[in-house]
Amino acid sequence: MAQIFEYFVVCGIGPEIRTLDGGRGFHGFGIMYLPSLLDQYPPANHTLYPPPPPQLPTCVLPAGVLFYSSGFDANDASTFPRSYPIVLTEGDGSKIYVSCIAFRDPVSEDIAEAYCIPANSFADKCICLVSRSPSLRLLRNVLEELYALCFSSSGSSKPLWDIIASMVSNVPLPTPGKDRVLFAIDSCLLSVEAPPKDGLPHVDISFQPLVQCLDVDNLIKFFTAVLLERRILIRSHKYSLLTLASEAICYLIYPFRWQQVYIPLLFFSGVDYIDAPTPYMMGLHSGVDTSTLAMDGVVVVDLEFNRITTTEDIPSIPEPELSCLREEITQLLYPNVVGIDLMKDGFCSSSEQYPKLGNKPWGEDHDLQLRLVFLKFFASLLSGYRNFIELSATHVFNVQAFLKMRSRSTQQPPEPMLTQFLESHGFMDYLERGLGSDENNNNLLDKLQDALGRGQNPISILPSNLVEPEIITIADTDVGTSGSGAKYTYDRFPSNIRTEEEEEKRKQILAAASGLSASSPSVLPGKDPKSETLTPLERAAERECMVLDIKVKLQGLWLRLLKLGPTDDPLSSFEYGTILALIESDAEGIGGSGFVECIREHINSGWHCQLTEEQFIAVKELLKTAISRATSRNDWLTIRDALEVSAEMFKKDGNNVSDYVQRHLISLSIWEELRFWEGYFDCLMEQSSNKSTNYASLVTDQLSLVELHMAGLGLPDLDAWYMIETIAEKNNIGYTQFIKLRGLLSHVQQLRIGYWGITSFKAQSMSHGLASPRSKDATVESQQPAEASGVGRSWVQSMFSRDNSSRSNSFSRVRKWTSDGGSSATNENGTSRKREISATGQKKTQTNVRVLRGHTGPITALHCVTRREVWDLVGDREDAGFFISGSTDCTVKIWDPSFRGNELRATLKGHTRTIRAISSDRGKVVSGSDDQSVLVWDKQTTQLLEELKGHDAQISCARMLSGERVLTAAHDGTVKMWDVRTDTCVATVGRCSSAVLCMEYDDSTGILAAGGRDAIANIWDIRAGRQMHKLLGHTKWIRSIRMVGDTVVTGSDDWTARMWSISRGTCDAVLACHAGPILSVEYSTLDRGIITGSTDGLLRFWENVEGGIRCVKNVTVHNAAILSINAAEHWLGIGAADNSMSLFHRPQEKLGSFSSTGSKMAGWQLYRTPQRTAAVVRCVATDLERKRICSGDRKGQLRLWEATINI
Repeated sequence: MAQIFEYFVVCGIGPEIRTLDGGRGFHGFGIMYLPSLLDQYPPANHTLYPPPPPQLPTCVLPAGVLFYSSGFDANDASTFPRSYPIVLTEGDGSKIYVSCIAFRDPVSEDIAEAYCIPANSFADKCICLVSRSPSLRLLRNVLEELYALCFSSSGSSKPLWDIIASMVSNVPLPTPGKDRVLFAIDSCLLSVEAPPKDGLPHVDISFQPLVQCLDVDNLIKFFTAVLLERRILIRSHKYSLLTLASEAICYLIYPFRWQQVYIPLLFFSGVDYIDAPTPYMMGLHSGVDTSTLAMDGVVVVDLEFNRITTTEDIPSIPEPELSCLREEITQLLYPNVVGIDLMKDGFCSSSEQYPKLGNKPWGEDHDLQLRLVFLKFFASLLSGYRNFIELSATHVFNVQAFLKMRSRSTQQPPEPMLTQFLESHGFMDYLERGLGSDENNNNLLDKLQDALGRGQNPISILPSNLVEPEIITIADTDVGTSGSGAKYTYDRFPSNIRTEEEEEKRKQILAAASGLSASSPSVLPGKDPKSETLTPLERAAERECMVLDIKVKLQGLWLRLLKLGPTDDPLSSFEYGTILALIESDAEGIGGSGFVECIREHINSGWHCQLTEEQFIAVKELLKTAISRATSRNDWLTIRDALEVSAEMFKKDGNNVSDYVQRHLISLSIWEELRFWEGYFDCLMEQSSNKSTNYASLVTDQLSLVELHMAGLGLPDLDAWYMIETIAEKNNIGYTQFIKLRGLLSHVQQLRIGYWGITSFKAQSMSHGLASPRSKDATVESQQPAEASGVGRSWVQSMFSRDNSSRSNSFSRVRKWTSDGGSSATNENGTSRKREISATGQKKTQTNVRVLRGHTGPITALHCVTRREVWDLVGDREDAGFFISGSTDCTVKIWDPSFRGNELRATLKGHTRTIRAISSDRGKVVSGSDDQSVLVWDKQTTQLLEELKGHDAQISCARMLSGERVLTAAHDGTVKMWDVRTDTCVATVGRCSSAVLCMEYDDSTGILAAGGRDAIANIWDIRAGRQMHKLLGHTKWIRSIRMVGDTVVTGSDDWTARMWSISRGTCDAVLACHAGPILSVEYSTLDRGIITGSTDGLLRFWENVEGGIRCVKNVTVHNAAILSINAAEHWLGIGAADNSMSLFHRPQEKLGSFSSTGSKMAGWQLYRTPQRTAAVVRCVATDLERKRICSGDRKGQLRLWEATINI
């Protein structure tokens, strides 16, 4: 069971003191300093828990840290501890709830001594309790109890950190509507429970502060601004008010959700983000000066003075809903005023829709009634909206038809407020969540509309609480064990026990600080002492921290930039402007290099590199700026990286012609400098993994890459050849190699002209990817996903990394696919095959899709447990059909699809980095990871059995074999056989010259086939202990391999698949019709046919015929890269990177109707494909025996499709 408390954290002044403007060391009282994370539980070295949010110290102490000459004074209110909540928003929109207590605490003696801080000084410290549950009242009660226990004169029965550890580790998250958990903190008893899920969302705050700070009209105006997604700034002197008001208004717009930037408490130094043009809701302390900001269009909600100001009008809520809403709020807030004329004996009864609250103090009943008032407002405003939901390719809701219907009923023209609301992200998100999901069954808005239509009480839509919750008591396991009766008292908040490594690091930092203070004791505020005091090693470490911080901001901005729609102006978008500012403002070039690195990591994580017209414009201009800034600093590394990523990114015009970003960078002068190309060539030579070859050949290969980039930029032929010739002469490569280089350059220049034509300006050129747009040279070999780079420390991460996916794509419900059999073949009845398949696809549309949640990071490995691997001969094995997933969160999870709603069977923890490979057999699960280890687990007990170590790089493939053996392959180029019983490597059965990306093994014959980055298909006979063949032919990475009998099929980045004979060691056929790398291949044993899938989204069916092999069928069901193809005798499962799936069927009765010369592979017919949701998929697994296909996306979700129902 999950725990309700994730972390207990202490923030304040650490051993490394810095001011908010970056000054190092202590500069006296009255200066704001950066807060640091001091202590935490679970500890930082705990491998089973992810780290706390890195922006936490900055957010819990938003003003920074001050030093004081005195501590708590009962006569001075400014010294009192402050208790307040904050809410952090992660990149996926999920919230983290934190309760904080800030107080003055004595400065540690070693820090005071190292920085020459006056004795008996105090500094701000903040203790925090972090949770994913919105139980802010509980968090505050628990935290205040811990604080009181720490500074109580009577002391505690156990050390304070032992109490904290017991609480965080043992208190579970209650089951909604079923459990009530009781636990104790020393002698104080506390409880927690959660309401049922089918009611209003769980709220553990009071709405009273919001309605006390704003009158009815301002509350409605605030509410309207939120619905219309304006830029909203909330001001108050009290931190708690900012958070509570923000959370309350978000709950009042239920069932809609705030989809924009959400920072209820903005740290003071982030005040410049208020001028961001994107919609946001931020809370800012009233003491922060905003007079220098433009504030155009910002809705300022001043909670202190009940005032809302803005330079842009907020359209009013239409009538009659406005009057009804104002009346019901007034009746709830001021019942005595509303009913002052009514008789007290009940002759004139008030509305019976809500319980009479009278003069009762504000409580949970008032909160509930206020939420129902706003929900009733939505029910009236959107009356009949369900009749206008349309599942079309362009939109999901007919706004104009709905507005016309409302205008007829109200006899008023369409209201601006309603029109804007229907076009908001919040409304579109609501419709998207409701379509095709279980959420639609618990839609309280629809239930309320139905209840009001039947004249029922609105309260009736809420679940009843007739069943008493089950009491779960959490006992303190240490009570009564010591019996000493000792009490623990503290004069300051104690530090947790540090490890030896942490203690040593602390001593080193303080020792360096002590030297700084001694040599420069009177550094003035505002001066930057870093240039004078930092050693080269410290300077490098500090720059690395800055790179990480800015890179995280850029990652979020980059992802949002890729979401620009066709109506967005890219050059005026907030994402573009912020990235541009980060690139231009950073003197050390961290912004430019970080932006380019974000793109490179995104490409390496599987991005298809295709841009829309709007994105293309923005990316092109940003890369130009980054390269220009890097040129001024002689930052050759950033220029080189920008050159390479620009050759990958492209757009397509109306004629499907690709245009690469690299073509548009020719105006930059750096490309005309010989010294750049010489440096780039030297870098390629250093990174070359094939240094054992002839030196002249190696130089020629690297200069060929340089030529491709020159041609991609559009450098004039003579200028390009001059620089190539100069570099070649310096390396004495010989006359023959000169001829090859001259010929290649002339050839690619002719290709460029033929592809894009002759233009009058030199920006028109080709990319190095003309022959293969997705090709990757030796410098781009890292397959580490972008998300594995980690999160930074800045709160700005949560502002810009929200995943607002394109609505138009996710609402598209139109299947766009065609079929071309390669000839005009018809079926038995004479009708075309295309018509037959289309009818089949339309006839069966009922599907069953489940979303399985549990991972906290992208899914990177997925495996289906088949009957064959668990020896399920009679169908009695319950684990046949399980899915096993691995993620960047370092966990492996086992899922049982037969238990609907409770599919998660087990979570296996032990890896420290991303999971890359999973396999299983009858009793065990094996997983391989980027941590270079292979772990073997017991499937039943979920216990870790063995850890197999021996590879020197990340694991790429793993497979369980009979006889307690495991076969693994890794990026170190080796394939190893392990004996699980002895925990030893039996043998290294195969060695490749580069990383192994795919492998196949036939346990019956002992034949092993593997391929990877060396573009060679290697065949070994393991039993004979020899290599049989090195199959040469591919020119780029081999991504997929399939072996059946004497046949091996390989798919490569060179856009071809090849069929090989194992016995002869020859290539029997080259399959070359795709327009992109081939990521998946499959062999159909029944008819000896081949199926290939590529990044072009095409599925091609190949058949052996007299004289060779030919493509007999093309299918374009999918619009993204085909990741998985799995064929059985009569069923074929397909999964693609755009989260689309398809199931093909070949009816058994039709097999006999094919003549000996007829096309058997063309008999595959599309059986079903589910509605596609907006997600980026990284891996797919198929269970054809049960007609299930499962995909894993970057959000950590599994999408399980059961394609057949009652078949």
